[in-house]
Formats: sequence, structure tokens, C-alpha cells
Amino acid sequence: MQKQQVNGTKRKMPSKTRALDALYEKALPASRTGHLYNAFPYPTKISPEAIALFIAAHTKPGDTVFDGFAGSGTTGLAALLCEDPPEELREEARRLGLNVNWGARNAVLYELGALGAFVGQTLTNPPVPKTFRKAAEEILVASEEADGWMYRATDPEGGDGAIRYMIWSDILCCPACGSEATLWDACVSLGPAHIASRFTCPSCAHEAPLDAAKRLTETVLDDVTNEDRELRKRCPVRMYGVSGKKTWSRPATADDAELLKRIAAEPIPASVPRVAIPWGDLYRRGYHQGVTHLHHFYTRRNLIVFARLWERAGQYDSHLRDALRFWLLSYNASHATIMTRVVAKSAQKDLVVTSAQPGVLYISGLPVEKNLFAGLRRKLSTITKAFAVIHGRKGRVEVQQKSSCHVDLPDRSIDYVFTDPPFGGNIPYAEISFLNEAWLGHYTDRNDEIIVSNSQDKTVTDYQELLKTALSEVHRILKRDGKATLVFHSASANIWNALQTAYTGAGLAVECAGVLDKTQGSFKQVTTTGAVRGDPVLLLGKRPMEAEQSIECVWTVAQQLRQEATLTLDPTEQTAQRLYSRLISHFLANHQQVPLNADAFYRWHNEQYLAEAADGARL
Repeated sequence: MQKQQVNGTKRKMPSKTRALDALYEKALPASRTGHLYNAFPYPTKISPEAIALFIAAHTKPGDTVFDGFAGSGTTGLAALLCEDPPEELREEARRLGLNVNWGARNAVLYELGALGAFVGQTLTNPPVPKTFRKAAEEILVASEEADGWMYRATDPEGGDGAIRYMIWSDILCCPACGSEATLWDACVSLGPAHIASRFTCPSCAHEAPLDAAKRLTETVLDDVTNEDRELRKRCPVRMYGVSGKKTWSRPATADDAELLKRIAAEPIPASVPRVAIPWGDLYRRGYHQGVTHLHHFYTRRNLIVFARLWERAGQYDSHLRDALRFWLLSYNASHATIMTRVVAKSAQKDLVVTSAQPGVLYISGLPVEKNLFAGLRRKLSTITKAFAVIHGRKGRVEVQQKSSCHVDLPDRSIDYVFTDPPFGGNIPYAEISFLNEAWLGHYTDRNDEIIVSNSQDKTVTDYQELLKTALSEVHRILKRDGKATLVFHSASANIWNALQTAYTGAGLAVECAGVLDKTQGSFKQVTTTGAVRGDPVLLLGKRPMEAEQSIECVWTVAQQLRQEATLTLDPTEQTAQRLYSRLISHFLANHQQVPLNADAFYRWHNEQYLAEAADGARL
């Protein structure tokens, strides 16, 4: 047995594990780019190229990998990439000094979510790319011939053009004079672009906090449910279009209003799901006012166009039909709904249109309606290329929509496990996926969803017990010397300690720990107070847990980690977010509970920085 430095502490490690030190000692990059990663938006996924490096280092050709929380199937993609990896992946293995034997691996994926299982199955078993593209283009041509008029628009000179996207605006009431004003007129300015946090009345110039201006509502007859519905009052305010190769923008006009009236007379297609939303933890009484059914997330135009596209896709054979619907759903929740939004970026003359915020169901006061034909045409290229990367590979990937608490595999039949379990209450996957699952007609059974959730009455203890059951299945199906790599993310010490209790109770122990460096954080990782950037990575083995070491002072460990980070001369390693990830890895690798939440650590880190700056000023 040898001794190894692990995040500032020494502990005994098996010689076999030491051969993989480079995978866990340094922050391994996991980019959010590439055709496979961008083929379908799914929360918290990891790039398949990064996972492939772990699989290749821990297995040999012909081995079988298991992922019990498969999400959108990236572990399966990673197993397939091992057969003939891109040169960048080979180079990364060489750089890390890993002894990798490239070749086809197999994978078994369990995913509780209906959407995740559908995405994983389609991506890992794609159709012939050329056949898929031909069918998708046929659908676009037929749809644009029938419904292209819905996106027609006149340019600022009165010429013919097409809508790229249209900005809608909530309508507010001035708290001073009582007049109506759009959020756009009261808060938005261009050149440079800015969205103010204060309301300025266009009629009387009264200024007030935005919350002081009441959002107006209206009652309308919903012709899908045949019931009256009270919703936020909105109107179109700005049009962005294209005429030939020239793009343009202008205020909304009477012609735009006339087109909307014509669309309002169009019947709702039969394929539109007539389903109520099973709201849970993501419901907000303010901006979700009147949003009770699936179709309320769409403008009438995009609801009709998307439904007719869906019907055309359904005319193809089952394998091709699934691929075509995969393509449609890849654009649906992120871009086809009123969750699409605009943001003001520094030094930009105009607002920047972007997709829905991942991990939430947020509807802004300035929702955006995109041209579905234009967006799906762009998306088609990415998906065709993703299918081309995977099609024809020899590895086998089996995808099951099942709970990881009940795995139908023989004892000691799996060579390696790579997985990233749900992160406590961070993301309610089933609730987010409902917008796409409703179109598929298949839904996630939330009974076995491993989550901390007020709406499901699942506490941290419930989460811990479900996770322990799932990891006990991992222990059972792993071969005697098999390993499991587990990626996890949380800013809460309670969730980390629930995870530790779960895997130790399942008979697994940490052999070493590291950090997966996601080069671009998810929305919650970027914006949430106390969020952690960089996910700790744990290598678990089937062996008795080492005796717990004496409890260390958290601030002593934290200071030691800061000093070690300074010696690396790497600014990323010196950030508070990375240091907290290292702190988690340190305590879990030494079989101790995580002693504090991220926000408490960040406050301490900031105090240390300010104290050092003050000492430097005195010198």
C-alpha cells in the first residue's frame, strides 16, 4: 500500500487506484459543446466525451457499464464513443498518462423519467442520418407551404418579410395615474439595451419600484378547455424579421394585430394534449397565473404550428417517427414556448433573445415567440450530425424506463458504474419534463423519484433512503472488483451527508475524490446564491469502509486548501466555488461528514480575502 496526497491530506490508497490518480487529482474539463451534447437540452447532463474518459480508464473493450440515473443517455453515448474516439479524447488520455485500451463497450441504462428514456433510446440507437434528414426536410417543406403565412410580416419599408421572433409584454397599471402601460414602454430602452428594475409611467412620468405597478389580467374563453380563464394581459410590442438576407426590427403594428386575429380563427389541432399541469415545487403564483394546462405555455400560433408538425412526424414508421419527434421536442420546451425570453447584455445595442431558463419553468414579463420553422431548420443540422457520430457503432446500449431502486440484472454482472444521481431538491426532473412528456403521451412515475420535494412530501430522510436503495442495487450488480464513479452537486451540507449515509449504508466507500470542471454552469449554478461551480467526483469501491479519521477543524482544512490552490498558480483553483468543491471531496474522501453549506464557506472565504487585502494595504 502506498500513501497519496488527497486534497491536502494523506490516506492509504490501493495501487490499482493510484494508476488513475490523474482522473481524480486534477479538475477534469467537461465542456458543454459538440453535436452530441447540444442535440437535446436536458438538465445537469455531462458531456459524453468526459464520461468516455472515465469509462475507458476503468474498463476494457467488451465490458458493460451501468447508469441507474441515465438522464438523456450520455453514459450510453460515452460507452459508444470508446470504440473510435475523436482525436481530442485520445490526446486527453495521453496527457493524463492513462493506460487506455480503446474499443467498443456496452451499456445498460435505467432512467425513471419518460422523457429521459425516450431521448436516451433515440440518441444511442439513431436512424440512418440521411434518411432522417430527408424526412425532416419533407416535413418542413409541407408545413411551410400550409402554415408559412402565420410567420409573414412586412419590413419597415413595407416589403414582404418573415418573422424571426416577436417580443410580447405584460401590461401594467401605473400606481400614480392609473393608466395602462406595457412593461416594454415602462422599463426597456435600446441603444444601449437596458431593462430597468423601476417602473417609469409613459403617461405621467411617475417612477416607482416595478413591484408597485400591478400586472393587469383579463378573462378569456379557453377554446381547448371550454372554460373561462384569467391570465396576465399581454400584447406584442416588437417584431424582429428577415427579408431575403436582410434582418430588421420594428415596433409591432396594426398589420401584426390583424395577422393574430386571423390565427385566432384557426382551429386547435386534435393532436394538442388536453392535459392539466400537475404543478409541484416550480409553481409560482405570480408569473404562472392562469397557466393551468399544457397549451397555456404557447402562443396560439406556435401551438398550432407545433401540433401540425407533430402530426406530420407521426405519419412515418416507428423508428423514424421517434427520431423526428426527438427533433421536434429538442426545440419545444426551450424555444417554442413563452418561456423563451430576452436579456440585456453589456455593450449591446439591442436585447438578446435566448432560450428558456433550464431547470425552471419561468415565464418573464417579456416572453418571446420564435419562428418554429427557422429554429427547427437550424436544429436539424445539429441532430443529423449527432446521429452520424453514433450510427453504426458496434457497442450495445440497452435503455430501460425503470426505477434504479429495482434493477433487473444478475448479481455481479456489471464491470463499472458511472452515474450522477438527482441532487436533492435542486431540480424536479419530472415536473420540468412534463411539457415534453405530454406530447409523447408517456409520463414519469413520481413515486420512486429520488428527490427532496415539498409537493411530493419527500424529506431529506426519504431522499436518503431511496438513494440508499438504488446504491444497494449498484453494490449488488457490480463485480467483486468493480468500481462506481459518482458525480454529484449540491450547496447543502445536509444533502452531501445524506449522500454519504446512502452509499456507506449500501456497502460502498470512497477510494478517491476529484472535481469535474464544467466549463459553463447551468442556470442555477450561475445564479443561485451559494451555488457550486464544478461537481465533486467520487470513486466508490465494494470494500469495508475505512475507520473514520479524527474529526478535523473545517477552517484548518479550508485554509490549507487555499494555500495549496495558491501554489498551483491556477486562478480557477483559487475561486471560492472550486475550493468548496475541494473541501467536499476532502471530507468525503476521509469518511467524514461535510461540515458546512456553500454560502457559509463563501462568507469565510470573502472575509479571508478582505483581511489579506487590508494587511497588504498596511504594508
